[in-house]
Amino acid sequence: MDKSKFGLLGNIKYPQDLRKLTVDQLSEVCKELREDIIEEVSVNPGHFASSLGVVELTVALHYVFNTPEDRIVWDVGHQAYGHKILTGRRDVFCTNRKLHGVRPFPSPLESEYDTFTCGHASNSISAALGMAVAAKKMGIDNRHVVAVIGDGAMSGGLAFEGLNNVSSTPNDLLIILNDNDMSIDRAVGGMEKYLLNLDTNATYNKLRFKASQWLNRKGYLNEERRKGIIRLNNALKSALSHQQNIFEGLNIRYFGPFDGNDIQEVVRLLRQLKDMRGPKLLHLHTVKGKGYEPAEKSATVWHAPGKFDPETGERLISDCADEPMKYQDVFGETLLELARKNNKVYGVTPAMPSGCSMNILSKEMPDRMFDVGIAEGHAVTFSGGMAKDGLIPFCNIYSSFAQRAYDNIIHDLAILNLPVVLCLDRAGLVGEDGPTHHGVFDMAALRPIPNLTIASPMNEHELRKLMFTAQLPDKGLFVIRYPRGKGVLKDWKCELEEMPVGKGRKLRNGHQVAVLTIGPMGNDAVEAINRVMAAYPNASIAHYDMRFLKPLDEDLLQEVAELKCPIVTVEDGIRTGGMGSAVMEWMADHGYTPRIVRLGVPDSFVEHGEVDELKALCGLDIGSIVAEISGLLQQEETIN
Repeated sequence: MDKSKFGLLGNIKYPQDLRKLTVDQLSEVCKELREDIIEEVSVNPGHFASSLGVVELTVALHYVFNTPEDRIVWDVGHQAYGHKILTGRRDVFCTNRKLHGVRPFPSPLESEYDTFTCGHASNSISAALGMAVAAKKMGIDNRHVVAVIGDGAMSGGLAFEGLNNVSSTPNDLLIILNDNDMSIDRAVGGMEKYLLNLDTNATYNKLRFKASQWLNRKGYLNEERRKGIIRLNNALKSALSHQQNIFEGLNIRYFGPFDGNDIQEVVRLLRQLKDMRGPKLLHLHTVKGKGYEPAEKSATVWHAPGKFDPETGERLISDCADEPMKYQDVFGETLLELARKNNKVYGVTPAMPSGCSMNILSKEMPDRMFDVGIAEGHAVTFSGGMAKDGLIPFCNIYSSFAQRAYDNIIHDLAILNLPVVLCLDRAGLVGEDGPTHHGVFDMAALRPIPNLTIASPMNEHELRKLMFTAQLPDKGLFVIRYPRGKGVLKDWKCELEEMPVGKGRKLRNGHQVAVLTIGPMGNDAVEAINRVMAAYPNASIAHYDMRFLKPLDEDLLQEVAELKCPIVTVEDGIRTGGMGSAVMEWMADHGYTPRIVRLGVPDSFVEHGEVDELKALCGLDIGSIVAEISGLLQQEETIN
């Protein structure tokens, strides 16, 4: 890719280079930055439309504020590709999301310009407020802190908790609401436009600040009176503009909405708001996918489109006709099948209807699916309320996002053992999205909770049968975890039949080594055992698919214990506290002391990369499983 063609962008390595330009040159910088993102993502897939929509805002932020000394806290970091390119990573951006390359989301572990972890939504306001308070307490009075929230993140409960604290804690925080979910409202009248311009006028705000200082010195303006004046100001604005919003109700000064894709306007606004005292919110309307017509027309498809031709907009989709279907699509089709047969079955998802394929249900039965927005805790408790009064909700949440609903699972579902089917998509290592998105903690986190059934299917048939079983009477709270990506069976359809809860299955007889697996890792173990058998034809290796983490199949474990041979456990979750730990606990509790080798994700955060690369890093690839089994066989032969 020819980087030299970018005249202005080519000379910008860090924001201080950007700040040497005139305001009139910024439009060209935005054009070149947008072109760079388009070219990069077309060949190295990643998040696309969101970053295009905030190009002007990104350039304006780094132009007006003294980053990294000033703090910009991004929310849902897939908006931040332009930010990465402007902050020293342009030459290596081609490694974005690749193993050992640029991280998929901003991280302080990578750059001082990345102020906080931002893989999950809605945390920017809370984190930025903490930084603003820290600056004040440490006497750093000239530091500015900005939270950039958008792409639906304002629907998350944490955002509202942060706003509530912002309204009651002394701070000068600037919150920028990047609103890309609607078109710009009707043209405002002369008085409304005048008020908006007045509010962001430097002279007006200077006079306003001096007046507040004078009132403070005279003892006329304590904190309560200050808030009262803000409320009066907000009330007058609401009356004259015929509009009201939640931010003004929280005594946070509100400015907007403005066109967030107008670089001159955004720079003007940021300059005027930069040194304004007290918390304030700038509402910008942006177009998701701005500057690339296919993305503007279909922002959902172009959120993460894969490879595409930047000239024609044609997505380069491989022919998957002869390949297994994705687990998420098997889930979606099966959910629709169950809903047709059982009028109590409903779907609930926190803002991921297409990501988890629940849109298959909503397309045919729109009244049977609820998208509750980016609100995982609410999704769980909402499902609990439905279940309490007779419905059977299938609540589908990505495994890593379900971490945000841990208390809701315990308090609102498990205590009453409500019949909610909690489906954890993207369980295990997810690949290029990295440590914020790997679904590796669910088994260890959920296993200690009473009243839970926890299962993981080895293939698509098992997934369908588990889903059918979970919606039958008296099954209580039922967790089904399954991975991202394609399954293993071309013919994914099978008869729906009940599966005995807490019962695994023996896939292979043997007595020298026993391999215990749960979920899709069982397929890798099958291949590993076949390779070992090719090298050691006389070996005797048993293989058991546990299916259920909770309750464990105690009859199966008794059979394994009586083999008196080494055991290898294989799982795609964190090794500490997972399935291997459960097996060790059972053996110890029942007086057995076999040698147990636990294969799983180590006690560290796994970076980003292709799933096979990450499995190798974790010692979970087929070669590593082969090595462990072979080593145990050799030891057994030596001993015997």
